[in-house]
Amino acid sequence: MKQVKGGITAAKGFYAASTAAAIKYKDRKDMAMIFSKTPCKAAGTFTMNLVKAAPVKWDQKIVKDSRGVHAVVVNAGIANACTGQEGMDYCKETADYAAKLLDVPSDSICVASTGVIGMQLPMDRIKNGISVMVPELNDTLEAGHGASQAIMTTDTHEKEVAVQVELSGKTITIGGMCKGSGMIHPNMCTMLSFVTTDANISKELLEEALREDVKDTYNMISVDGDTSTNDTCLLLANGEAGNEEITEKNADYEAFVKALNFVNTTLAKEMAGDGEGATALFEVKVIHAKTKEQAKVLSKSVITSNLTKAAIYGHDANWGRILCAMGYSGAEFDPEQVDLYFGSENGEIKIIENGVALDYSEEEATKILSAKAVTATADIKMGEASATAWGCDLTYDYVKINADYRS
Repeated sequence: MKQVKGGITAAKGFYAASTAAAIKYKDRKDMAMIFSKTPCKAAGTFTMNLVKAAPVKWDQKIVKDSRGVHAVVVNAGIANACTGQEGMDYCKETADYAAKLLDVPSDSICVASTGVIGMQLPMDRIKNGISVMVPELNDTLEAGHGASQAIMTTDTHEKEVAVQVELSGKTITIGGMCKGSGMIHPNMCTMLSFVTTDANISKELLEEALREDVKDTYNMISVDGDTSTNDTCLLLANGEAGNEEITEKNADYEAFVKALNFVNTTLAKEMAGDGEGATALFEVKVIHAKTKEQAKVLSKSVITSNLTKAAIYGHDANWGRILCAMGYSGAEFDPEQVDLYFGSENGEIKIIENGVALDYSEEEATKILSAKAVTATADIKMGEASATAWGCDLTYDYVKINADYRS
């Protein structure tokens, strides 16, 4: 497996376009389209929030029932959530209009929205955006990059990645883009993530690969503890790489899963590190746990602790907050057996041993915690399982951004 340039257009047969449709933003692109002439097998994971946006409901049905997906139409600025039947009708109207211009079936069009909850989509602008994008669809890396920029809301930068791997003597590519900065505490996947591949793989195994992978990637990040109404991850496979179809869990399947995990892990960490107002990616590893589930519960409890996140912002080695967060996680462990380390590109330091503080240098700890990516590793000495979660620090700017988000 090797990382290559690009995102959603890195795989064969995938096209993208983007435009400034003035859905909400007046000074930037805010619509994107992904397209494959060859119908794609599709897999999807969606928000577990009971309040689901209209596009989530639409895509759940398309992924389940459609014979093949050709395109995804995405808008930023307005979420089309809590919009009733009118919002559902707008999903259909969007799909119908795009399908007509692309000359494909309406049930092969997925839609996705992100932004303010409760506002109705301006359908004249949505349709105009589609009309502009269809003639501009292109398979260049630049087209994919433009799409990754167009789906952002409070994100500070675009997020995309691509990898290649050999399957049955053929080179297959997996590429992806996502957006996510706030309202991130997923219970399936997070915000909007689109992954494309030219691999030939059965729909059943495609669905299983995505379903299992999100448990260790998107489900292991948090910015603010809020699970969005719009969380969507779509994985599209058009088979154009020409590899022998993957229909069983063989070596090709394992290689595909490994490559997919790299893509999803990279995108998940990009979202966590770009949390609203954040200055640092905060990674928490729990090692030598009795079970993987125990390690997951403990690591996620730490990255969601506001007190710990604030300490990371202050570059303060306040290890008591980490041990405290582990203690209320609901997972059983012995606090008097825990060793804790802080690490970053600036070095590594052991903070506590068997639950008791060591005579460490506060100055050295502060230096380590001043990096753009910080890792806390907790060794609980109970077994061989481990898990990693990703979050970010909590800053003054998080409140500023969300205090006036609608305006």
